[in-house]
Amino acid sequence: MAATLVDLLISARWIIPIIPRGKVFEDCTVVIDQGKIVALLPTIEATRKYNGQEHTHLEQHVLLPGLVNAHGHAAMTLLRGYADDLPLHTWLEKHIWPTEAQWISSDFVRDGTELAIAEMLRSGTTCFSDMYFFPDTVAETVNHTGIRSQIAFPVFDFPSAWGRGPEDYIHKGLQLHDDHKDRDLIRIAFGPHAPYSLSTEPMEKIATYAEELDACIQIHLHETEQEIADHISAHGNRPIERLVDIGLMSPLTQCVHMTQINDQDIATLVEHNANVVHCPNSNLKLASGFSPIAEFLNNGINVALGTDGAASNNSLNMFNEINTAALVAKAVAGNASTMNAHEALEMATINGAKAMGWDDHIGSIEAGKSADIIAVSMGAIESEPLYNLPSQLVYTHAGSQVSHAWVNGTALMVDRQLQTLNEHEILTKTRQWQKQLSS
Repeated sequence: MAATLVDLLISARWIIPIIPRGKVFEDCTVVIDQGKIVALLPTIEATRKYNGQEHTHLEQHVLLPGLVNAHGHAAMTLLRGYADDLPLHTWLEKHIWPTEAQWISSDFVRDGTELAIAEMLRSGTTCFSDMYFFPDTVAETVNHTGIRSQIAFPVFDFPSAWGRGPEDYIHKGLQLHDDHKDRDLIRIAFGPHAPYSLSTEPMEKIATYAEELDACIQIHLHETEQEIADHISAHGNRPIERLVDIGLMSPLTQCVHMTQINDQDIATLVEHNANVVHCPNSNLKLASGFSPIAEFLNNGINVALGTDGAASNNSLNMFNEINTAALVAKAVAGNASTMNAHEALEMATINGAKAMGWDDHIGSIEAGKSADIIAVSMGAIESEPLYNLPSQLVYTHAGSQVSHAWVNGTALMVDRQLQTLNEHEILTKTRQWQKQLSS
């Protein structure tokens, strides 16, 4: 029988498909055609059944689903290190928001987003969620680069360079949703910034629109102790309770940070089947608190992983985030067996896809899913000796060893060379912005 012609074969020493759980396959090949995964087979069988127009051989590499960065503010890469070592509200109100008011523009967002996408691809992220001004510019940049993105348009009570207030933000966001509803790589979500920055009426509108459009909602929630205390003083209840009353808690909701948690909060998350997006490095850097990840997981709550923005991390390297998430989960639980390496990788792949409602397309290497895949070289000094592959990926900061990245079967990075972005131009623009902001 003649071999079936397909677009691409990727053969690797190891493959961690994520689904089925806890598996590591050796000497296998991913068969890809028209952007989709056709099969995952032993290489001998795959090359007998299929003939690829292109065949990539990676003899010292592991293939993984592309990482999903479930929360960030991409353009804030241009503010990396701009205001460090400050409490959250001081950092926001005295430094970040005034700087944004002065400098934010479509050009700033485009250049910062390109820098962020370049950094994310070079460390294994193929899908990211963004919440920032000028989301239309972010969408254009995503289209240009070929990465996958959930774009949560921000909604605040106050005006900004992108909008006059809640009604204007929502109007522009709904238009953005209509403009991109047929785009395979982009999903538009609602981004009510936080309970302390958006009043009840616009959040009620968002809850209604999100249900009608089956669109996700991403919101900063229970991030600091001060947020909880201020909310109880102003509204008489905890922020999550107010969101329930408004109708904003559902399987579409992505609750970012969630460091200040009691038993009733966990019960609420379970009852409404809402998602948690954990940003451990940002939480640590801003001293926001510790998210009880073991309790979330033990209660069946879906926990995704995000970097937050580079201004509060200061890295968009998801392998760093995976490492920190695993270590902090153990420390908070007081149990070294909490969150094993496979579970940590799931948070950065299938769990992020599930939070975005994209788990039928991405998050694992399975037949029928989109070919969003990364390769990590395991042949370096830092990776030897290799006893436990998942453990090595989680605990040795493997982001710098990512060599290849594909989205929908299209190569966006080959041997660490970006294919759709000009690194020299990105560096030039970034340094120009640094000089402007420093002055």
